[in-house]
Amino acid sequence: MIHLSLAWFDPARIARSGQCFRFSPLEGGGWGLTALGRRLCVYPDGEGYRFDCTPEEWETVWRGYFDLDTDYEVFAAAINPRDSYLTAAAACAKGVRILRQDPWETTVAFILSQQSNIPRITRNLEAVCRAYGAPFADQAGKTWYDIPTPSALAGASEGDLRALGLGYRAPYLRATAARVAAGEPDLTGLGALPYKTAHTALVTLPGVGNKVADCICLFGFHKLDAFPIDTHIRQMLEAHYKRGFPMRRYKGFAGVLQQYAFYYELYGGNG
Repeated sequence: MIHLSLAWFDPARIARSGQCFRFSPLEGGGWGLTALGRRLCVYPDGEGYRFDCTPEEWETVWRGYFDLDTDYEVFAAAINPRDSYLTAAAACAKGVRILRQDPWETTVAFILSQQSNIPRITRNLEAVCRAYGAPFADQAGKTWYDIPTPSALAGASEGDLRALGLGYRAPYLRATAARVAAGEPDLTGLGALPYKTAHTALVTLPGVGNKVADCICLFGFHKLDAFPIDTHIRQMLEAHYKRGFPMRRYKGFAGVLQQYAFYYELYGGNG
């Protein structure tokens, strides 16, 4: 267990920001995260937080996962002071960071996200993990389930996936899993490519359109120029940026501001 005071870090806001679906409140307080074949619990503790991991695990796994070497206050400070909407969005979402998630997990999660909502995506993803993911134990001996491998999902039948409540997303998930299992494309390799090149490759996958590809680029490859546009963001753009979002002004971190706007659209002044 370690204790840390961290700048621009709010696990409550990160957990409900719509970028990660296996990070949720714990009974009695705190938040539990299942990722990278591990389980991490985070608890509020005075001015900071307690993390139930060793200092070595923190430095080798979680520090990078939470993107703690990036100064997010710089992004907020770069917002045009005359932009009252974006200024309010950044204040509402203060503490939200773009997690450095596993690209395959984000691919599975955002294929499941189509025409859905955060609670349902969470349930669907957990069902998939329990049915096809490898089990592992936390420090207390409780069993959790990792994200299934591409091969495991490729070997599932469409009927079995539909039985988990995935609906029309089932054949897309299965077909994409088969492609990734065959290395077509190599997700690890895509992460090293420029954003637009990676995006172009991702939209060739079944069930991956522009929005899902942008989510994978932003949350899986940490390409901060990616700007996913879903219903909430489209409404935001129509209401506040009729001439288009100022991408050139925010080149290199527009995706961070998209996340602030998404959070603000969901929670407004109740963030």
